[in-house]
Amino acid sequence: MSFINYASREINCKVVYYGPGLCGKTTNLQYIYKRMNPDTRGKMISLATETERTLFFDFLPLSLGEIRGFKTRFHLYTVPGQVFYDASRRLILRGVDGVVFCADSQLTRVDSNEESMENLRMNLREQGYDPDKLPLVIQYNKRDLPNLASLAELHALLNRRNVPEFEASASMGIGVFETLKAVIKLVLIDLKRGRRQ
Repeated sequence: MSFINYASREINCKVVYYGPGLCGKTTNLQYIYKRMNPDTRGKMISLATETERTLFFDFLPLSLGEIRGFKTRFHLYTVPGQVFYDASRRLILRGVDGVVFCADSQLTRVDSNEESMENLRMNLREQGYDPDKLPLVIQYNKRDLPNLASLAELHALLNRRNVPEFEASASMGIGVFETLKAVIKLVLIDLKRGRRQ
């Protein structure tokens, strides 16, 4: 849940990028980080293995101006995609305000996407969240590669809530900021409504 610091007049929101291994979660954050004004972003912390997979999280606070006299800051995280880091995924989901589900569009990854979406829903429930109410945006990444699942197929498998969805190629920056803006908008709407789990 968003953390409001009345002393510093700051609202801190947490957005988690979730999805199967090597789907482009870290690539999204790296692209955002490179394109952001250095005055509006904090330091990015990346803990990766020797194979460049994110092991724990990336952290990128984004300052987005003020809402009713409070500075709004978004902290962006990724979870490790590998199933055996499930405890880390659950830990990173604690206090989440919104999720970007990053799907790998390649046909060979359809099952991994479906398994990861179900894992997200299960982990949200375990944290006390209603997976059908938490702000969610889906990004269909790697649309620039060959042998892709159709958007209709991906939508049918992953988007039962009919949430905002975007085609993307994170490595080329396509769809990255559109996805980010959409999840921020949903989180801010949710914040104004005063949702509590």
